[in-house]
Formats: sequence, structure tokens, C-alpha cells
Amino acid sequence: MKPVLVVDFGAQYAQLIARRVREANVYSEIVHHNITASEVAAKNPAAIILSGGPSSVYEENSPQLDPAILKLGIPVLGICYGFQVLAQALGGRVDKTGKREYGATQLNLNSSGVLLGNQPMQQICWMSHGDQVMVAPEGFDVLASTDTTPVAAFESKAQQIYGVQWHPEVKHSEQGQNVLTNFLYQGAGIEPTWNSGNVIAEQIEKIRAQVGDARVICGLSGGVDSAVAAALVHKAVGDQLTAVFVDHGLLRKGEREQVERDYVAATGIRLITVDAEEKFLSALAGVADPETKRKIIGREFIRTFEEAERKLIAEAAADSRPIKFLVQGTLYPDVVESGGGATAGIKSHHNVGGLPEDLQFELVEPLRTLFKDEVRAIGAELGLPHEIVQRQPFPGPGLGIRIVGEVTKQRLELLREADAIVREELSAAGKDLEIWQCPVVLLADVRSVGVQGDGRSYGHPIVLRPVSSEDAMTADWSRLSYDLLAKISNRITNEVADVNRVVLDITSKPPGTIEWE
Repeated sequence: MKPVLVVDFGAQYAQLIARRVREANVYSEIVHHNITASEVAAKNPAAIILSGGPSSVYEENSPQLDPAILKLGIPVLGICYGFQVLAQALGGRVDKTGKREYGATQLNLNSSGVLLGNQPMQQICWMSHGDQVMVAPEGFDVLASTDTTPVAAFESKAQQIYGVQWHPEVKHSEQGQNVLTNFLYQGAGIEPTWNSGNVIAEQIEKIRAQVGDARVICGLSGGVDSAVAAALVHKAVGDQLTAVFVDHGLLRKGEREQVERDYVAATGIRLITVDAEEKFLSALAGVADPETKRKIIGREFIRTFEEAERKLIAEAAADSRPIKFLVQGTLYPDVVESGGGATAGIKSHHNVGGLPEDLQFELVEPLRTLFKDEVRAIGAELGLPHEIVQRQPFPGPGLGIRIVGEVTKQRLELLREADAIVREELSAAGKDLEIWQCPVVLLADVRSVGVQGDGRSYGHPIVLRPVSSEDAMTADWSRLSYDLLAKISNRITNEVADVNRVVLDITSKPPGTIEWE
């Protein structure tokens, strides 16, 4: 299947473009902006989309496109910075005029053309730029403008090259998806035939080619990511896979029992549970820095798997197949936040930036280029039960990064009880599918004065972080009812010892991340 290549010029949302392409049932891949024309030709893409980025095209050392790519005869769409790259490369003019556009902007269409066909002549689009295309390349039709930007969109049907200054990939652009589908279907002539079934078939083929007849272990956390990754690998290699569930003592209440009961029943995968609470808590003792905690947890995960490998080899001495691979449920947002691709690092994820350098396994990461909702669709296609597929995201480092401060057994028990109350009340209120997730955070090194039992208390605050999101790249805080929040607060302060205050985090992402650490 010919991919649509999304050329990443350093945009945080390059993967969002790829996601929108997939929503149009067209397969997409992300490549770095330094890709050469010969490398593009080798991939034989159906089309190319140039992403936005933070640079100015006229600056020295700004990321550029190999000009020979535009001579391959492949349909191209430029977005924001990518639009300006096209304009400059094809003989147009890009200037810094001192006029900037950020956020919702009224767009005025001069002509519909291919790209803006069947769209209103005035619409709201989402801008984020300080430079303007002042003159379109020769032979290009100018399709749209704004009060500030004279050339906001152009196209050459003859050359199959198109561009827009705004961001059609974000939901705030009213006709954004129509822009993309017009390019894909009419501009590039692509048939919308890609779906989750294609992903499964492709990944099964890749897994079999990578693994061969070797044995594989999977770090099963109980979350949807590792559950789907394990199910996908199991479908590919069968009993070559053994799932290892590490109880690191950082789990939520009832989590171990749910994994051992529900997941095994649903998949038939061989599961080994390792009780490693003492090992993890010992390694985390005295550590408060969040990055250090993440790296310790990532390191101890791998060391635990290596110990499990040795035990498995000892148990099955007659089996000559070596255990060479480790399956992880890494998703693209993990990669982006850990500094993958052309973007800046935000925080290390235990399964990306937190892995030790002397890792003894080769990684199998079949979900690495996917978003959460795509993973859920694949899980449903694989026949995983609703309770697993629709489970709210939970970080691999567990409650260890929901305690702001040192992680101790006592603090974990306190947070575990508060978290259980929140999950129970959200479920009772029918909010499980309405919100993306609700991290419950213990501010362990903060205490506040309260009144409990007619006396003074000096307890910890608990933070509620209910968020709504589509893909975890951006998020907004969920507007839960006051009655529900009051019920949760009352239960926590009444039932959880040493907690006398519950607060609500109403920060979006950005600027805040979903997790506190």
C-alpha cells in the first residue's frame, strides 16, 4: 500500500496530520525533513504533506526540503511552514512583515479550486505564523487570503502542488478535514481503503519477519496499550509469546487481580506474575525528582524482565529457542514527549527515554506510530473485551509518578484508596467514556491545616485532574458537575486517613501535561 508521507519540519503536531490522513482512510507515515529525493522515491508514496514548524524559511540553517523531491511528480500539500517552503522553493516570495496571525482567523476564498472545493467562501481557520507568503509562485492560482495574509492558499493543478497557510489538521479549522480529503481524493487521486484491519495485517507480517522463531516476552501492565500490543504479537507468533506482569507495588487497587483474571481469559496468553514491590520501592527510596523516578522505574522494569527471562530459560531448558524480544505498548505521544522525531523532549517515558543503555532485548513496538483511539479500534478488532479496550489510560510508571515527592509504601496506600474512590464515583456517574482519564495526584511533600473530628488536622492535599482529549497530544480539563466533585471530595476526606483537602486542576495541555510528573 502506497503511503502518504508527512514530512516533519519540527511541528509538535506532525503526527496529528498523519492521524487526520488515517481518519480519511488513507495510510500515512511520518518522515524527517532531511529525507532525500531518492529515499522518497524508494518509499513510492501516493502523496506528500509538508508539516508546519517553528522556523522561518529565509533564516540560515532553517530546515529545507530536498528540491529534487518536487520533481518526482508526486502530489504535494504544504501546511503553514511547509506552505512557505513550497512558495520559496518554487519562486514565490516569503516575507517577515511584522504582522502575525495566531488562533481563530477569518479566511476569505477567492476561488475554490481543487483544494477548497465545496466550501463556504468565508470560514474560520486556525493560524499560527509570523511570516507571510506575499507572492505566489508563477503559474499558481491564489485561492484564499485574510486581512493580514494576501496569499493564504494556492495550487497548481497541472503540477499537483497545493498549499495552505493555516492548520487544517486541528479541529478549530472549520473546513480542515475537507481540505485534507480534497487533497487526498481529488488532488492526489487516492482511494480511501485503509482501516484498522490493514494495520493488523501489516503489523502481523512485520512482527513475524522481525521475530522469526525466537521467543518473546511482553511487559503487560494491564492498560490498553500493552494489552493490545500483546494481543497483536500473540496473533502473529502464538505460543512464542509469554506475558510478564510486574507487580511493582505502584498499581491501583485491584489491578493485579483484574489482569490475572480478565486478560488471560480473553486472550489465552500465558501469563507470569512477578512480585517486585520491595525491589522497586527500595530503588525509589529517597528519590523525589520525577525524571529520576521515571528512569529508575524503566531500568527496574527491564532488569525484572531479564530475571524473568533467566527463569523461563531454566524452566524450559529443552526449548532451544532464545528469548530475544521484548514487546512494549509504546504509542506515538510517548515518543513525541520523550523527544522523538524532530520535536523537543518534554519528559522521559519509562518505555522510551527511561530504558537502560545496556538493554539486552530487541524491542517489538507494533503501536509506536499510533494514537490511543486507533489502538482501541485495533483492540476491538482483535476481540479484546470492552473493559480492557475502553479502560482509561494509566501510565507505565503507575502511581510512582502520581506522588509528587518520595514514593513510600504508606503514601502509595493513601493514594491507592483515594484513586479507587474517584474511579468508583466516575463510573457510578457514567463518566467512564466521557472523560479521557482522571489522574489522582498526592502532593506528598505538601501539608495543610484542616479541621477533622472537632480537632486540628495537618494532612496532605489530593489533586483531581479530569481531562478530555482526543489523542493525548492536547487536552482540556473536564467540566464535571459540582455535585459529583463534592461527593468525591467528601468521600476522600472522610475515608482516606491523612487527607484533609481535595483540589481540582483546571489546566489545559498545553501548557500543562496530563500527568503532573
